Amino acid sequence: MNLLAGQTVLVTGGASGIGRAIALGAARAGADVAVFDKDPAQALVAQIEALGRKALTVTGDVAEPGEAERFVREAVIALGRVDVFVSNAGICPFHSFLDMPAEVFERTARVNLHGAFHMVQAAANAMVAGGRGGSIIAVSSISALVGGEFQTHYTPTKAGVHSLMQSAAIALGRHGIRCNSVLPGTILTDINKDDLADEGKRARMAARVPLGRLGEPDDLVGPTLFLASDMARYVTGAALLVDGGAFVNLQ
Repeated sequence: MNLLAGQTVLVTGGASGIGRAIALGAARAGADVAVFDKDPAQALVAQIEALGRKALTVTGDVAEPGEAERFVREAVIALGRVDVFVSNAGICPFHSFLDMPAEVFERTARVNLHGAFHMVQAAANAMVAGGRGGSIIAVSSISALVGGEFQTHYTPTKAGVHSLMQSAAIALGRHGIRCNSVLPGTILTDINKDDLADEGKRARMAARVPLGRLGEPDDLVGPTLFLASDMARYVTGAALLVDGGAFVNLQ
């Protein structure tokens, strides 16, 4: 289905994991795609171009406020417009609470929350200037709703991203810009590969999920494309759990 035919999609953290899956999924849905990441994504660009779509990779650090405007500006120059923006870049260096260094907490906040704010703001300004509205999707987390012993620095940032989308939905609705978030459960990516290297822990985590498995990056593609497309034209300020049912499995 060409849900995003003729549109331009920007994705942060697009070189790997969830961001990469979303970028490729958007291209398969008919969109041109620009990705921003600390690592270049040339192989992804080649895959997208092989699908007959235009693609751009921009490297930088989302924690630096000026990088947001640079990314959006370069994407508009190369691809012409911004229709959909996916704020996905994030880190989670698992750490115990009582001895967590200040720099670990601060870096996590700068990447996950400050980076999301500046990127979303830059994208929204481009959408307003374009006058066509748009869709902004932030990748929050189930961790916005529940705690984690080794995530005391991470969970507040993901709650903040979820809250950012709620407030941005109000601020941007008059411009025809919809703002929503997806809340993944445990998804097998580089962010948690060390934490889940313990086969016993990995099995226990999977056993808590009603659908019986941990998530994969591709599991986020459909929900994100839905929120990006006109199928969700009256959906804004919403949060969609993509967790295999983990959140509701309390008993």
